[in-house]
Parts: sequence; C-alpha cells; structure tokens
Amino acid sequence: MISILSMNHKHELEMDVPIEDIHDTTRYLWSWIDFSEPTPSESALLSDFFNFHPLAIEDCLYVLQRPKIDYYDDYQFLVLHAIRPDSLANIEVNLFIGHNFIVSYHHAPVKEVNEAWNEMMKRAHDKKLHTHGPFTIAYTIIDALVDQYFPCVYGIEDELDELEKWGAHESVEVLMKQVFELRGRLLKLRRTIVPMRDMMYRILNSQHVQNEKEQRAYFSDIYDHLLKLSEMIDSDREMTADLRDSYISLNSNRMNSIMKTLTVITTIFMPLTLIAGIYGMNFYNMPELTWKYGYISVLAIMGGLTIWMITWFIRRGWFK
Repeated sequence: MISILSMNHKHELEMDVPIEDIHDTTRYLWSWIDFSEPTPSESALLSDFFNFHPLAIEDCLYVLQRPKIDYYDDYQFLVLHAIRPDSLANIEVNLFIGHNFIVSYHHAPVKEVNEAWNEMMKRAHDKKLHTHGPFTIAYTIIDALVDQYFPCVYGIEDELDELEKWGAHESVEVLMKQVFELRGRLLKLRRTIVPMRDMMYRILNSQHVQNEKEQRAYFSDIYDHLLKLSEMIDSDREMTADLRDSYISLNSNRMNSIMKTLTVITTIFMPLTLIAGIYGMNFYNMPELTWKYGYISVLAIMGGLTIWMITWFIRRGWFK
C-alpha cells in the first residue's frame, strides 16, 4: 500500500495525493510517500517514477541490510532498523530523503512509522514542518525507532538484576542457560544499535547537516541516545561475562569439594579394604584364622587406623 502526505503552499496537509502530482512544486512544498508492504508493481515505482539508484533499490528489495547511509546527487538513502520488543527481531525501514520529498519503504507494518505519520498530522501548523518537512519527518521516524530500543535494553537489565539477586537459589545449569540466553539477546540488540550509532555519527559529520544547525541539534540528541544505549549494552555484556565466570568458578569449587570428599572417603577405606582382602583369602595355613581374639583384634586395628587417618586429615585441613 502507498500512502501520500503532502504540504501545499497554504501550509495545509493533504492526504491521498496522486503520485503524479507530488513533483508539482507550484502546488506542494514537499511530500511524504510511504510504501508499506508494497506489491511488486508498487515497488517498481522506485525505479520507474522516482529514478532512484539501482543499488539503493536493491537494498530495499533484499533485506536485511546493515543500518547505513548513502549519499546520492539529489537525495540521501538511509537503512534503519526497527525492533520487535517480544522477539527482538529486526524490521528494515528504508528512507529516501530529498529536498522536497521523503520516501519510506518497509516490507512489514512498522508501528513507529505510523506514529510518525500521526505526529505529522498533529503538527500541520508547525513552521518547522513547513520549511524542513523531509528532515523533520526523518528525525521523527528515527527518534521513534530509537525510543523503542530503550524498553528492550531496560528489560534485559531488570532480568540481570533479578538473576544477580536470586541466582543463589538456582542450580548452576539453570543459571548458565539464563546467562547465555541474555548474552544472545544483547548480541541481537548490539547488531542493531551500534550500526545505528555509527550511521548517526556519519550524519552529524556530513555537510548535509552541518549547514542546518537546528536539524543538527535534533540528530545530535538521537546520537546521544544511541551512545547511551551502546554503553548500556557493553556494560550488560560485561556483567553477563562476570556472572558466567562466577558461575563457572562456583561450579568448579563445588566439583573440587565433592572430589576432595570422595578422595578422603576412598583413602580411609583403602587400608581397611586391604586388611579385609588379606584375611578374606581363606588359605588353610593362616595362623590368625584360628586365633581366639583374631577377629576382635583386626576390627580394633581397622577402627584405630580409621580414627588416626581422620584425625590426620583434619589437622591437614582437608575437611575445611
């Protein structure tokens, strides 16, 4: 579906403008053309009507591209990523920003684009929207996308806090599974947020925005948000690494304690087993077998040997 929003010279917004009229500068200051889940015939308009570069069109048609910005003669091409909060899956949003137009292209419905559309309708009488329409729309879309990143990161941080608080009551296997799951989700977010941050840095340092101080301030605010998000993700990844190392060390200590206990028990029973083995052979010519006090004596020797070994192990600190 193609939706069109145009600003006429009376500073009024018009919807459902015929696409053939959007380049009529005598009628419209700028136009926003939104391609939402476009059909092949609608996608063909990117080439047939707008004459966009084939490489940019290819990036639109074959998802999923890394967030980036490309500069062409009469327009800028941006690849953005929206994030689904439930699965952290990426949805690609492409923007073509020209002097008097902006084209948004996405294969799936994007809530942030719809929010930006409604925001533009509310700001129909804003003077900034009259003069900087395409840049204002682009900023609104990007800002809405970035704002959606925060709940995802905050949700993971809350899970980390809970894991650190109640982790002592779970088994190491369960804790390790949770830690690796969190690291996987952080990696998904990092693959989106870090390229978005680098893209915003390029935008801020490009000549297209250097000459627009007011627009630069808005894009700088988005860059600050992305910088904060990337730092939060790096901090959370370090925390998960520390938790992982702590759980591995804890598991290793538990295994060492178990092995030490088994070793002590085995060591105590080794001489007892030797004595029992010797007198269990039942050879005929064994003098001790016919001794009246032989059985009691052997038990006494075995008991005394056990007490001596336990005492020696305690002094050596094996039971600490």
